[in-house]
Amino acid sequence: MTLDMKPLPPVAIVTGVSRGFGKAVTVALLDRGWTVVGNARRTRELKATARVLNPQRLIAVPGDVTEAAHRAALVAAAADAGPLRLLINNASRLGPSPQPVLADYPVGDLHAVYAANVFAPLALIQQALPRLVANAGLVINVTSDAAVEPYPGWGGYGSSKAALDQLSAVLATENPAVPVYAFDPGDMRTEMHQAAFPGEDISDRPEPEAVVPALLRLLDTRPASGRYRAAELSAVGARQ
Repeated sequence: MTLDMKPLPPVAIVTGVSRGFGKAVTVALLDRGWTVVGNARRTRELKATARVLNPQRLIAVPGDVTEAAHRAALVAAAADAGPLRLLINNASRLGPSPQPVLADYPVGDLHAVYAANVFAPLALIQQALPRLVANAGLVINVTSDAAVEPYPGWGGYGSSKAALDQLSAVLATENPAVPVYAFDPGDMRTEMHQAAFPGEDISDRPEPEAVVPALLRLLDTRPASGRYRAAELSAVGARQ
């Protein structure tokens, strides 16, 4: 007698899922039937998020993505859950707040920014890439307009995101089987954005949930690898 086995749902690794944009993306993926292996440094907050959203399909793996053992744990958890088809490098480090100009930027802080925003995403991609190739997956690296605009005070964070943009472009060229996207969500009403503007009112910025449809458009349409702005993706979607 042959038993009909249902295929396992697709699996995504998403970093920084306990709040903000990472949480909003995770909600959308869960709603679509994905299993999400989610990372965050705040253990209690991450586990609480998993309990509220879906403890069966949001696999909480607390830890710091800059640590090699933690990255290995994320990929191992994804391998156990099913076919890994998506990696979203969302977790980022802003750096000191208020942000210093480059002439006064503490080098130790800059190392920490690059460790989180450049080296950790690349290392996680390296570990996940064989499974993404095998499962026709894709990579989305969350970037910023500070990567392309020389805003005063944004030299540390912005230059790290510029490096991530270039890594994304080269990885896409070297690995044509796996689309690699640098996704610029624009300004959002998040904790990190508030830290970038301490004491200022950022209530005019959109909530992260409003930006998620633009990211999902990359997932649904799989355009050529490249750098995409949420505003442009939303405008294309609205015309269709």
